[in-house]
Amino acid sequence: MRTYKVLTVRQPWAHLIIDGTKTVENRTWKTDYRGPIAIHAAASVCRETIEQFELDPDELHFGAVIGIVELADIVTQHRSPFFTGPFGWVLKKPRAMRPVPMRGQLKLFTASLNLRHR
Repeated sequence: MRTYKVLTVRQPWAHLIIDGTKTVENRTWKTDYRGPIAIHAAASVCRETIEQFELDPDELHFGAVIGIVELADIVTQHRSPFFTGPFGWVLKKPRAMRPVPMRGQLKLFTASLNLRHR
């Protein structure tokens, strides 16, 4: 068991972060923290985005931590097509993990997790 910073993200954005497609997560707030962040897939979904990226909703996990990324930086400008601001969390080194069911929270929160690679 290890303690992680955790960020809840709606699906399919959480999936797109962990598969390496989405390298910038937009937030209205910033943090001084840099380092590993567990990505929690929220129970809510953006169906329009699932269709846009031609994803199978039955293959997405909800209400669970699905992977880890490194929060490398927080920027106010980025060339990524995913950047809309005002703050772009630059994410690197995505790693999928076996889903760990849990409730999400607002903001960046801390949780003790036993994560294992898929």
